[in-house]
Amino acid sequence: MAEDNNTTTDNSDYEEICYLCRRPESKAGKMIHIPNNICICADCMQKTFDSMGSMSGFPGMMSGMPPYMDMFNGNQNMFEEIPNNQKLKKKKHEEPKAEEKTEKSEETKGIVDIRHLPAPHIIKKHLDEYVIGQDYAKKVMSVAVYNHYKRVLTDSMDEIEIEKSNILMVGPTGCGKTYLVKTLAKILQVPLAITDATSLTEAGYIGDDVESVLSKLLAAADNDVEKAEHGIIFIDEIDKIAKKRNTNSRDVSGESVQQGMLKLLEGSEVEVPVGATNKNAMVPMTTIDTRNILFICGGAFPELDKIIKKRLTSQASIGFQAELSDAYDKDENILSKVTVEDLREFGMIPEFLGRLPVIFSLQAMTEEMLARVMTEPKNAILKQYQKLLLLDEVDLQFDADAIQAVAKKAAEKKTGARALRAIIEDFMLDIMYEIPKDDMIGRVTITKDYIENHGSPKIEMRESGEATLLTQRND
Repeated sequence: MAEDNNTTTDNSDYEEICYLCRRPESKAGKMIHIPNNICICADCMQKTFDSMGSMSGFPGMMSGMPPYMDMFNGNQNMFEEIPNNQKLKKKKHEEPKAEEKTEKSEETKGIVDIRHLPAPHIIKKHLDEYVIGQDYAKKVMSVAVYNHYKRVLTDSMDEIEIEKSNILMVGPTGCGKTYLVKTLAKILQVPLAITDATSLTEAGYIGDDVESVLSKLLAAADNDVEKAEHGIIFIDEIDKIAKKRNTNSRDVSGESVQQGMLKLLEGSEVEVPVGATNKNAMVPMTTIDTRNILFICGGAFPELDKIIKKRLTSQASIGFQAELSDAYDKDENILSKVTVEDLREFGMIPEFLGRLPVIFSLQAMTEEMLARVMTEPKNAILKQYQKLLLLDEVDLQFDADAIQAVAKKAAEKKTGARALRAIIEDFMLDIMYEIPKDDMIGRVTITKDYIENHGSPKIEMRESGEATLLTQRND
């Protein structure tokens, strides 16, 4: 029985976990296998023998199993198999040969290789295919990511040590902060963990500890520690952990969270729970070195524009060259003038900002940018609806005036690109409902009058042979 268990475990890619102390085999050593797929480390087994030393002899020793071990057989449900999401991937100890070091092995597939690391202009070119506008933000991110992974993969830690280039993005809601990071991780083929800072609290309070962001990255890397240590962590809503003002209670989700994240941002070895967001006695633990993990923080920072305007107009006075107090009231890109001092006044502590050296802002979405977002990206929302109707052999078209009308409506909501989906879903509902009723409909054209509730879309019936043409286009 034990031999069968050993054979099964050796073929697994995951480490064994002790059922009593929950330590992996990389820390506890070789495991002892007993029935029901139970693994116990040597230390826990020795403690078990010592605690039961007062019992009279062990007649079952000659048969290879102490008699008290029958309790594991008597209750099959006493121990449940530990799921793989709470196990660590085994490390590869084999050293590649000299002639094989130049080739990319299967184990490192998905981790960026310095020989395959795209240059900043290539990274920006790929981002242009998915993200409209934000040229300055894409340029800054491309350079920062390129320098970071060049530092990691060349291991240039000699007398001139290159520091991490963590990023802080400031921009209004719906301008593409999260989408930029998702696209970047897809281009680089590295593990990405996206977490929300609103759920983070100080250790010991209800909520997620700061180490939970590393647990999510480890899960995204399929519990491979080496792969996770080359990943990207995006912490959204970072403005929600700003210092709370005018409060008499303990700030467990504000300044204390910023202080707890300092060691993660700068780089240190952190004990992380595997398969869970909080540490407890029933969850295995592992150590992750955050020195090579790129942290990207983003937030809308509401009312930060007021702080910037106050600073810019602090010299306002009477005279021809004086700065008027309302000079920046209509400036939609006022966040582009943000400084570290503005963020400190907002509530971010200096130690936290010092570990985010790359700070930049994103532009607010204009009507022109919203119109381009609907049509130009590879997975633009209008292209998605066109593909959906092509599955019903119907050609969907949008007039230029209709696209501008949708962009105008979205701009009025002031929620960025997020408003587009709700508006398009609204006027596409009846079309998606009525089109499958009639097989003779060949083309539907969305007009400006239909968007503004003054008319209906143009519907063209298919002619003979047109169904075949649409099917071929779909293929």
